[in-house]
Parts: sequence; C-alpha cells; structure tokens
Amino acid sequence: MEIILKENVDKLGRAGEVVKVKPGYARNFLIPKKLAVPATPGNIKTIEQMRQAGAKRDFREKSSAELVARALTQITVEISRKSGESGSLFGSVTAIDIAESLAHHHVEIDKRKILLEEPIKSIGEHYVPVRLHREVTVQIKVIVQAENE
Repeated sequence: MEIILKENVDKLGRAGEVVKVKPGYARNFLIPKKLAVPATPGNIKTIEQMRQAGAKRDFREKSSAELVARALTQITVEISRKSGESGSLFGSVTAIDIAESLAHHHVEIDKRKILLEEPIKSIGEHYVPVRLHREVTVQIKVIVQAENE
C-alpha cells in the first residue's frame, strides 16, 4: 500500500514522501495516528501544493533572516557586570541578557536562537553565534565590561 507521510517517521521516511508499506501497518498505525494518508491522486496533489507553499515560505523566511543577519553584523552588544579583580564575573551573561541588549538596538531575537554553549563568565570580547534560520547563522560581537561603581 502506498501512503504519503504527514510527519517524519523513523526508519520510514520524511514528511511529504510517498512510501510503500504493508497494508496493516498503514491501516492500524500510521493512518489512525495521523502520521500518513493514503496515496490517492487527490492527496498527492494536495501534498505537492503544500510542498510548494512551504518552499515559498522557507524562501521568504531565509531572505528576511539574511536581512537581519546583515543588521546584526553592524551591532556590537555591550554588557556591564560586576566583576572581581581577576576579570571573572560575579554572575554571568546569558542568552537572555544578550537578547535584552539586542532589544535596546531595536532588533528582536528570540533567546533560543542565540547559541551560547555556556554562559559568559569573564570580561572581554566574545563572539556568539545566532541562528536566524537553519541556513543562516551570524556571529555577533559581545563586549562584557566591568561595571563602574
């Protein structure tokens, strides 16, 4: 039986693919769980239209992400924190702090898109990757400086 996958299924295929499976697997598992639909001519046409709409949407999102990436390369984020004499911070700078600082520059970035492996705990210049789209990642410059008291 041929079916069209609506979602990615491990060891079977990705969403939108037409795959051949045993009829019982399709009737008793995939179709009731809404993971797949039968591969009728109407369903194939619908999936193709959805695939084209998704490609257009993906292109628009990538284009807007590239525009934001160009803007981010011009921005330097400066954050002040209390620190000890050795240059280590008493707290840390997290993705939330960077997102809030970017908001002051009128750039709204979700904190989950800031790929900070671990919080910044030292004074200095750091480069932090920001993934705006699955194909667009940009490095932003973050300067952590000692807070003047």
